[in-house]
Formats: sequence, structure tokens, C-alpha cells
Amino acid sequence: MKSKIKILAICLALLAFSVIFAKQISAQQSEVSFQVFYDQLSPYGQWVDYPNYGYVWIPEAGSDFVPYSTRGHWLMTDDGMTWVSDYNWGWAPFHYGRWDYNDSYGWFWIPDNEWGPAWVSWRRSAGYYGWEPMGPGISISMSFGREYDSHNDHWIFVQDRYIDRSDMNRFYANRVDHDRIVRNSTIINNTYIDNGRHTTYVAGPAREDIQKSTGRRVNPVTVQENNKPGQEINNGQLRIYRPQVMTSNDKQQKPAPSKITNVKDVKQPPQRNSANQQQKTNQPGNSKKTQQPSAANQQNAANQRNAANQQDAVNQQNAVNRRNAANQQKAANQENAAKQQNTANQQNAVNQQNAANKQSTASQQNTSNQKSQGQNVQGTQNTRKGIVSRIFGKKTPTTTSTTTKPKTNTQQENKKKE
Repeated sequence: MKSKIKILAICLALLAFSVIFAKQISAQQSEVSFQVFYDQLSPYGQWVDYPNYGYVWIPEAGSDFVPYSTRGHWLMTDDGMTWVSDYNWGWAPFHYGRWDYNDSYGWFWIPDNEWGPAWVSWRRSAGYYGWEPMGPGISISMSFGREYDSHNDHWIFVQDRYIDRSDMNRFYANRVDHDRIVRNSTIINNTYIDNGRHTTYVAGPAREDIQKSTGRRVNPVTVQENNKPGQEINNGQLRIYRPQVMTSNDKQQKPAPSKITNVKDVKQPPQRNSANQQQKTNQPGNSKKTQQPSAANQQNAANQRNAANQQDAVNQQNAVNRRNAANQQKAANQENAAKQQNTANQQNAVNQQNAANKQSTASQQNTSNQKSQGQNVQGTQNTRKGIVSRIFGKKTPTTTSTTTKPKTNTQQENKKKE
């Protein structure tokens, strides 16, 4: 009976999980139109019917707003370097479509239906990473071959060791240095293929390269689907709203913004921001609140700059100390190696001298032995001769050689008389 209850409970749990999971899948995989962009972004900017592009969006984000630069940071995910925006509306214009710039209106966004971790081009220079928003109509392959235009410079460069920090905007390179940095840089052409969406992304710098530049371990974050507009980082996951956006056809009602601003009525960014600020200031009870945050923001910005400068000074001093220590260690190693080599050379010279002395001594000893051996042989021979002379000298008479003369007649006669 208990086993049946357990089996029934397991079945109910699996059924509930499948229903919930199916709803989440349905919420994410259900197609939406461009209308979601028009509706969700209207509170944060103006929709303008722009020549050649159609409806474009101009954000109310301040005169110093730059896409993929202001209020956001880079995060390494399974899809590559992904832009994480601090804006509520950041889930859309930094992951769909393209950005372009107009001298009169500033930055504006052209919607598209393809999601990506970030639609930017990447470059690598000594000590820097750089990126630039892709313009409209620019594909990934085209972005890899684009030449640098100093008159249309929208590149952002950051010191490479801060590329993974949430406050990396404090370490952007000065714009006057861009020309030098870009001309001494190389294009990063890493890509990632998303088979689920049948899309190729610009992946940006490789994980190994970032780890080497920052000196920190980089763990890629998993990108998870969110069922409502927005994005958040939680438990090592980036949850972001990224629905499949379909393009409209002639049979369907064409999506459109509820409010469209005439392009001639669009004010320049400083005027637009001044008007917005004036509206907020004129509201009852907002004068002090507006001024106080402004002073606080200025103080915070000054504090951040001071902290950044102090940190840079500390980092530079640490780098100098490390170089000096390395040079001192290198010099000490070279000196020790030289001493060891001199000692080895001296020892070799002593060994060679000793070997030569031994060889000379051995040669002299051999010569002396040979002379002694010759003298011993000669003495032995003389001794033998002396012995032989003593033995045979008394018994053997000395033989004198004489000539026998014939006997004379007188001698014969004398012999007869005898």
C-alpha cells in the first residue's frame, strides 16, 4: 500500500513539473512581434519614423550616453562576452538590432529580430580590449573586415585587466589615445554558433586570454530564459528575456509605436535632457531632491575617480616593484651562474693540471724503470762473465801458438849417442 502511494506521489510530481516546464517553454518559445519593443521601450525614449530605417528608438539616457559603455559591464557566459545593462530596458536594444549615431539626435536604435549576447566588433591591443557597436546592415563577417575611420570613431577601450569588473567604466582609455591604440590593435574574430537559435554570435575575447590579462579565474555563466522583460544575475546564472521575434508579413497588421515623434521635432541630446530635467525640477517638492542627488552624484564620481587614481598608482607601484624584484633576482641568478661557472673552470684547470702532473710523473717513472732494468741486465751479464772467468780461468792453460820446426841432423845425431 505504501509503495503504491509513493508511486502515485512521484507520478503527480512529474506531471506537475512537466506542466510548469511546458508553460515556461511556451512562454519563451512563443513568438512575439516588434510590438513588444514598441510597447516596452516607449516609457524610456522616443520612437521616430527615420528615413531608410523605419521606426527607430532614441533613449532618454543623458547626453553622455554611449551604447555598450554607459551603465553596464561585460560578463563571460556560455555564449561569449555578454553585455549586462543596468537599465531596465537593457534586455532589448543591447541584444537585438543595431545602433547608429546622428550628430543632431545622438545615438538611436534600429530594432531587429535576432538575439545575441552583444552586437559589437572587438579589438585587442597591448594592454587594452576594445569594442564598437555594429552599425545597421553590418554582418559579423563584414565587421571583421572594416577599417578604422578616425572621423567616425565609436570605439571604447578599457585596460585589459579590468575587462571583467562591474565598474570598468572607471578605467576607459582617453579618447585622444584611440587613434594610436586602434592602429596598433588586431581584430578579435572569435564566434560562437548557437544551434538552438541557428545563429552565430560574436564571442569576443577568449576566456583563457581574459584570465591571463586579469590574473583571475573566469567561470562562464549560464544564460537562462526569463518569461518577462528584464534581466538579472542570480545564483551564477544570467536570466534574460529573449523571445523569438517574428517579422510581420503583408497579411498581418503591421506593428507600430503608440506614439511617434516627427524626426524634425527631435531635439539634440543636451536640449532634450535639459527639458527633461526642467520638467522634473518644476514638479512640487522636487527642487531640493534634484539638487541633492546631483551634488551627491558629483561627490561620488569624484570619490570614484580618486579611488581609481589611487588604485592605479598602487597597481603601477606594485608593477614597478615586481619588475625591480624580477630584475634583481635575474641579476643575482646571473651572478651566481657566473660564480659557479668560474668555480667549475678553476676546478677543471686544477684537474687538468693534476692529470698532466700525474702523466709526467708516470712518464718519468717509466723512464727510470727502464734505465734501472737496463742496468740490472748489464750487471747480470757482467756477473755471469766474471763467474765463468773464475771457473774456467785456472783449469784451462793459456794456449800459445808455436810453429814446429823440422829436426836438424845435429839433433838426430845427439839422440843416437844418447
